[in-house]
Amino acid sequence: MPGDGMAARLATRCCCLYRLWLCLCLSLVAVAAPLPLHAAEDAANAATAETPAWSGAISAFLNVPKGSETYVTGIAIAKRGAFHVEARSNYEGMDAYSFFLGYNLGWGDTLRLDLTPILGGVTGSTSGIIGGFEATLTGRNFDAYVELEYVPNAEPSGYVYAWTELAWRPRDWLRLGLAAQRTRVPDNGRDLQRGVFTQLKGKHVSGAVYWFNPAAHNQIVVVSVALSF
Repeated sequence: MPGDGMAARLATRCCCLYRLWLCLCLSLVAVAAPLPLHAAEDAANAATAETPAWSGAISAFLNVPKGSETYVTGIAIAKRGAFHVEARSNYEGMDAYSFFLGYNLGWGDTLRLDLTPILGGVTGSTSGIIGGFEATLTGRNFDAYVELEYVPNAEPSGYVYAWTELAWRPRDWLRLGLAAQRTRVPDNGRDLQRGVFTQLKGKHVSGAVYWFNPAAHNQIVVVSVALSF
């Protein structure tokens, strides 16, 4: 009967629509199902990115002054984000030990300036409060570094200690350049020692040789080894 044929066609169309709707729902579920997992992974990655890891280095400098006693200067640095902590030995004087807290700042990409103001104290052969900074300017094939501190109680009056480097990097693992240090250790009659240096750098280990006052009788050779993490 015509009515039965129309009902059959309507039932067939409803069945097709139901199947299409079911396929659409299954497709949406298949697409949306991974989204919570991806969102959780992105949140975990963001949390990891927002929590910087510790980094730093431990360095030893073997100082060999001509005609004077050999000694070792030690420096340990640890950083986490903006937080900076540092310790030094035999830097402000023999048997002197200094400790610092600092704040890491940085600007630029192609030409990068990193600046860390530091404040701390020294004990041992010299005692008192110390203020200073560390700064690095990094370009494509060169970099410049300076660390400076002022010790107001250094005898017989306040004293500014400084170490500076100006380097050219022909390779990622090689630095060549000029260096200078202002120090009373050793006491060789020069406040400012000038020289040259060569440094080889690996992923976690580096070594350098500094030659201060190369044309004078009071030369100083410094051999350094640093372990970074």
